Amino acid sequence: MSRLSLAVLLFGLVGAAFGGVLPDQYADWEGFIVGGSNANAGQFPYQVSLRSAANAHFCGGSIINNNWVLSAAHCTVGRTTANTIVVVGTLLLNAGGERHPSSQIINHPGYSALTLANDVSVVRVATPFVFTSTVAPVALEQNFVDSATNAQASGWGQTSNPGSLPNHMQWVNVNIITLAECRSRHNVVNAARVHDNTICSSSPTGIGMCMGDSGGPLSHDGRQQGIVSWGIACAQGFPDVFARVSSHRAWILENTAN
Repeated sequence: MSRLSLAVLLFGLVGAAFGGVLPDQYADWEGFIVGGSNANAGQFPYQVSLRSAANAHFCGGSIINNNWVLSAAHCTVGRTTANTIVVVGTLLLNAGGERHPSSQIINHPGYSALTLANDVSVVRVATPFVFTSTVAPVALEQNFVDSATNAQASGWGQTSNPGSLPNHMQWVNVNIITLAECRSRHNVVNAARVHDNTICSSSPTGIGMCMGDSGGPLSHDGRQQGIVSWGIACAQGFPDVFARVSSHRAWILENTAN
């Protein structure tokens, strides 16, 4: 896990990325993405699990075309393609799915580990995805969504802090809130990390993101709005913060056109 000062928590499993837990150890694990529910087959066909070479889940991501996955820079900075595997088409961490080795990782050049600005990356797979009912791309939001209800977050993040990863993909409904409200509900230092090109979600205490969810999608009306970035661990009632897809859409498309 990666921690910053003042209890800011990046929702990636950095430790797991370099050795972590082998998939058979997930077999009996049950639980929820802090207050979430089991996802159904085909409900989030764009959701991916980023794994280490040892098959340990460390972050989420989303399919955006036949060759590329969108994720968070704090998940992929410092990683090699040899140690970054994309698994698609499964709800479970310990079974099923297709493994796609990565061939290229591009981190946003403006990413800052200190301010968490531009927490965006793209990962190219060595063999293209074949789209099915359980493997499909998500549309990228073009417009600035100020606030909305019933957005969906999905992934395999820890179900509590401290806690374990669920074996089954989880999802939860959250509300998108304005940047002004988001900043007002964080302390002054953390509010400064809520940039104009981020997007925030709010949910009751006991519901929200946790470690292992990083890089995963926040979606609304069939379009991806955000990329899970950071929050106050875990589900304590503070807004969770995402890189805003509409603000980074031009960079994403420019770097994934080939």
